[in-house]
Amino acid sequence: MTPSLLQGHRARRLYVLDFGLFDVRNGERIIGIAGYLVETDRGARVLIDTGFPPAYATDPGIADRDGLPRFGRLIDYSPRQTAEGQLAVLGLTPADIDLLVLSHGHIDHVGSLPRFACPVVMTARERADPAPSYFGAARPLAWPDTTYHLIDADTVLCDGLTLIPTPGHTAGHLSALVTLPDTGPVILAIDALNRISEPAERFADSADPVASQTSADRLFALQRETGAMLIYGHEPSQWPGLRKAPASYG
Repeated sequence: MTPSLLQGHRARRLYVLDFGLFDVRNGERIIGIAGYLVETDRGARVLIDTGFPPAYATDPGIADRDGLPRFGRLIDYSPRQTAEGQLAVLGLTPADIDLLVLSHGHIDHVGSLPRFACPVVMTARERADPAPSYFGAARPLAWPDTTYHLIDADTVLCDGLTLIPTPGHTAGHLSALVTLPDTGPVILAIDALNRISEPAERFADSADPVASQTSADRLFALQRETGAMLIYGHEPSQWPGLRKAPASYG
C-alpha cells in the first residue's frame, strides 16, 4: 500500500521545518533540529519527522525528568517550533498531513508523533523496538495506535520522493531523496550523516559505526551520481543557510 498511496503524484515543494536549537554537551556545538514537509503536485503532504516533544516547549522540567541534560539542553524551543507550530506557519494542522515518515525513534524526531492520525512509514527494524528509542534509558512514549507501513528496502513513495534505509545511527534509520522541479535532487541524510565531521570522527555517536560508514558511503555516492544538494542532520555551519518555512525549495 505504501508506494501506491501516492501513485501518480510528483514531489513539487520541500519545506525545511525549524524545530529549534539544541546545545550539545554544554557548548560542544549548537545544532538545529530539522523536520521536512514534502508537497506533491496533487496536493498530498508528507511530513518527515516531528521534532522534540511539544511539552518541552512549555515545561522544561519534563525534559529534565527524561534525562535530557545528560546530553545537552534546548536553548531555542518555543510553541512555534513544535511540529504543530511549524505547520501553523504554513497555515496547516496535523489533520492536513497525509503521510508521516519517521526516520528513527530518537527524541528529537519522534516527539510529536502522537499528534498525528495519518499513516506512518518507517523501517520494520525501527518499529520492532517495543517503544521508540527516545533517549538513553527513557522510554516515555508508546507507539501510537495508527496504521504503519513498514519497509526494509528503498521505497518510492511517489515520483521524486524515495526513502532509503541507512542503518547505523540506529538499526532502522531512514534517509530520503527528494527530486524537485527547479532545485533538482536533495538528499535528506538526517542522522545517517549528522554533521560534516562525523566520518572523520568514525561515527562515534552511532549505535553501529561500521554500518554508519557504509550508509554514509552510499549517500555520498548518490550525491556524486545525481549532483544532489545534501542536507546533513545537524550540521551547525549548514543550518543558518537553509531556507526555513514558510520559504521553500521547489
